[in-house]
Amino acid sequence: MANSTMSGFLLMGFSSKPELELANASLFLVLYLVAVTGNILIITATSMDSSLHSPMYFFLKHLSVLDLCYISVTVPRSIYNSFMHSGYISFGECMVQCFVFALCACAELFMLTVMSYDRYVAICLPLRYEIIMDVRTCVHGVLGVWISAVITGTMHTAGTFSIHFCGSQIHQFFCDIPQLLKLSCSSEYISEVAVSGFVALVAFLCVIFIVLSYTQIFSTVLRMPSAEGRAKAFSTCLPHLAVVILFITTSGFEFLKPPSDSPSALDILLTIMYTVVPPTLNPMIYSLRNKAIKVALRRAFHGRKRDLFC
Repeated sequence: MANSTMSGFLLMGFSSKPELELANASLFLVLYLVAVTGNILIITATSMDSSLHSPMYFFLKHLSVLDLCYISVTVPRSIYNSFMHSGYISFGECMVQCFVFALCACAELFMLTVMSYDRYVAICLPLRYEIIMDVRTCVHGVLGVWISAVITGTMHTAGTFSIHFCGSQIHQFFCDIPQLLKLSCSSEYISEVAVSGFVALVAFLCVIFIVLSYTQIFSTVLRMPSAEGRAKAFSTCLPHLAVVILFITTSGFEFLKPPSDSPSALDILLTIMYTVVPPTLNPMIYSLRNKAIKVALRRAFHGRKRDLFC
């Protein structure tokens, strides 16, 4: 391999001041615990409650699994480095982190696209919903998401780590691919740029598909004669739309902002916005807007209490 002599990299983090690093680590720890708790609650509710065994909640459960992986691949390592006052990460760990991060980011977009199709069929083709979104379709959709994400993550990782690195300092709190490319000795990163261009095209097509789906959804909902029907349709679509907007806008910053040699406060905020905020807020958006999930969680906790006192 092209970088067999390099043992690792140095993650510069957010600040060289120990007190600021500890403050950042404490904030990250709180956000991480909130994200883990929220996503585990959604996974538990959608797995245990039979009333939530529908395609929408099947996809939501897998989205929560993705969010857990997405935030766990970067934040715990950053917290550890901050408390240990060490930013060292081995070459192998950096490679694994890049692979899993790229996989989860792409899988999240693909999953949101599949979920938008599910909402389109449910609202625009309700009489054919059970026929179109049967068990086989749902399973194939999730498998397609994971397989596509694994292929994309492999392409990104192979393209990034096939180059020679002439530096070891990464001005970020995780192994960020744009920052790694800045360490390239020459123009060897062209292959990774080609991969990024291809992924950007796929992402653009996904966004177009989501926009078209919701255009049809809102057109259908606004034509509904019943105010109750419109409210019910919006209650199932708005949480997903909020998650889509949150993820697309925050991850879009990653593609639009140029990597800097010394990240500013704005760079740090943008990085947190696309790595930490979506997995943390997604469970809140769904649980606060979804009565079925809140009812399922109450049943689960009440059942647990009865078991403890019996």
